[in-house]
Amino acid sequence: MESVRLPGGQMIEFEVHGDGPALLLAVDPRPVEGEQAASMRAWGADPALGRSLIDGLRDRFRVVAVGYEAHVMAAPRPGTLTPDAVARDLLAVADAAGADRFAYYGYSWLGLAGLQLALRTDRLSALVMGGYPPIDGPYAQMLKVTATAHDMARAAALDPPRPTGPPEPGDWSNAQVTTSEAQTGQFVTLYESLRGFDDRAALPPLTCPRLCVVGGADVIEYPEQWGGTVVDIAGPVVRNLAELSALGWDVAVLDGLDHMQAMQAAAVLPVLRPWLESHLDPAAPPVPPR
Repeated sequence: MESVRLPGGQMIEFEVHGDGPALLLAVDPRPVEGEQAASMRAWGADPALGRSLIDGLRDRFRVVAVGYEAHVMAAPRPGTLTPDAVARDLLAVADAAGADRFAYYGYSWLGLAGLQLALRTDRLSALVMGGYPPIDGPYAQMLKVTATAHDMARAAALDPPRPTGPPEPGDWSNAQVTTSEAQTGQFVTLYESLRGFDDRAALPPLTCPRLCVVGGADVIEYPEQWGGTVVDIAGPVVRNLAELSALGWDVAVLDGLDHMQAMQAAAVLPVLRPWLESHLDPAAPPVPPR
């Protein structure tokens, strides 16, 4: 495990595995354990996702794995977690790992972070956005969801809710906010900073190879207490396939998979690995169209 001091002063740890073209993975290399791991499994998440992705890529790439989400949850930054700050942080990790040029993969808001990174540096050899659409992204919807979570966290701090036991997986109507006001507030900052961001206008200058990977059933419908918001990830990608292709994007829509399912290593690696090989290794065979 290595570490670097970020521009804001915090220390962050990362791991480097393998040899080959550099690949910055925004995943936690340390598996989650205990009760949190059990809860993650119940909701369809893999507590060892980062390790699974690293193991599936390290024989062909120099993988730099950084648990950026775990970092900001442990040291929240309400008011300062802006796209500029996230890009500076990721570049600091790449610098510390000696990666002058590197590919990037992130999922969900960390996929969004990859797009913001690509717009702020010419050092990317490839960009893979997982679980977030490059065009017509749900920025307004995510701002509404995160603002609601922030309000709920603030209310819970003043009047802690009675324990009701864990909700059934996927039952957002009975899910309680367990994150703090600071933790939720930083994501309000992030999406507030992206208010008015025009992703369609931003894409044309990008020139590095680009891939978007989403689950074909990735639509999250939040109940009324969460604002009744619908966050549609798959829809904008499917609707804009021709436009994305014209802009130079490759697209993989994983049939029938929701947001949690489409991030699993078993779903991602069969797409991610050959695509990276074909774009970062000239000797690799071309990837057939999907």
